[in-house]
Amino acid sequence: MRIEVDRTRCAALGVCESIAPSVFEVNDHHTMVVREPDRSAPAGQLHEDVEDAVASCPTGALRLLEG
Repeated sequence: MRIEVDRTRCAALGVCESIAPSVFEVNDHHTMVVREPDRSAPAGQLHEDVEDAVASCPTGALRLLEG
């Protein structure tokens, strides 16, 4: 899985971080960081959390690419 971020849309609101904090982080510069953008597909609950975070992004800045 690869997480793609549209930086022109991301408002760094932290919704993704609240759902999957081991994957997403809003840093001190108010920029959202994907901790491991090219991580291999996480198992179980973490994968579900990432999918939920992507779907819950209020600005639609996140996209999950499988493969």
